[in-house]
Amino acid sequence: MSDYSQLIDELLETVALIEVSTDVFEGKSHDYVGARIFGGQVLAQAMMAAAHTLTEDKPCHSLHGYFLRGGDITQPVIYQVRRLRDGRSLSAREVTAIQYKQVRGMPPVEEVIFSMTASFSPMEEGLEYQENMPVYPPPEDLLAEQDLKEEYVGKVPEALKARFMRRRHVEIKPVKPRDPIHPEPIKPKQANWLRIRELGIQPQAIQQALLAFSSDFYLVGTGLMSHGVSFMTSGLQAASIDHSMHFHRTFDLNDWLLYDMWSDTTSNAKGLNHGQFWQDGKLVATVQQEGLMRLRVPKS
Repeated sequence: MSDYSQLIDELLETVALIEVSTDVFEGKSHDYVGARIFGGQVLAQAMMAAAHTLTEDKPCHSLHGYFLRGGDITQPVIYQVRRLRDGRSLSAREVTAIQYKQVRGMPPVEEVIFSMTASFSPMEEGLEYQENMPVYPPPEDLLAEQDLKEEYVGKVPEALKARFMRRRHVEIKPVKPRDPIHPEPIKPKQANWLRIRELGIQPQAIQQALLAFSSDFYLVGTGLMSHGVSFMTSGLQAASIDHSMHFHRTFDLNDWLLYDMWSDTTSNAKGLNHGQFWQDGKLVATVQQEGLMRLRVPKS
C-alpha cells in the first residue's frame, strides 16, 4: 500500500462512525494538526452523524456550527443527534459533540466541544444563477504544498520541522504561495486548488463531509494576511470559533476544486473569513468562518 493510500484509508476511517445507540455515534480522533482535534474532523463527523439519522437519502444543503472547546485527539468523540424536523423535502438535525474528561479520583466529566445545526434537502429543478468562476492559474502550472514546504523547511526551528513536513491528507496547490516564516502584510485574499486523489467513488454524504473537512484548511489564516502574521508567528493564539457552509451543486473530490478565500474585516481579536468552492465553472459550496486571532507580544 502506498503512503497516499494509507492517508486515504485514514480519512475514510475518520468518517466511518460507530453507532452506539439510537441517534448516538462515536467517531475516532486522529492527529491532523496536533494535540487538539482538527476542526475539519469534527465538522465531517458531525455531518456523517446527522446523515445517518435520515430516513431518506438527502444531501446536506447548509450547516452552522460552533467550536466550543478544543478536543483531545487521544479520546473518541460522541455525537448525539436530535431530530428537529422531517418534512416532505427538508430535514433538520441538531448535533452535539461530546468528550469525557477524566479527573483523577472523580467520575468522567462531560464536555461539549462542538454544536451544529444542519439541514438536508433533495436536489431539485429550479431557478439557476451564479457569478462567473474566478480566473486563476490552473493546478498543473502550480507547485504542490508539499514541494513548497521543502523551500521553507530550512527556516523552520528544528523542533518543528518534523510536524511542518508532515504530508497532508488533502492535496493542496496554493495559487500564490506565502512565506509562512516571514510573511509580509498583503491583501487578505488567497486561493488554493485542492483534491483528494484516489478517494474513489463515495456516497454524496462522504463527499460533502470531506469537503467540509477540507474547508477548514487555510480559511482562518486568511484574516492574518493583512497583518503580516502566520501560524508560525511567535505569540499567536488562533482557533476557529464558528463555521457555516452551504452546498449548492454536486462535485467530485477526486478532481481539482478551486477554493477562493478572502477576509473583509478583523476586529476585537477576531477575523471574519469567507470562501467559495468551484469546479468546472460551477459554484459548488460557500463557506464562512470567524476565527480567534490573539497576538500576545512578549514583554521586554
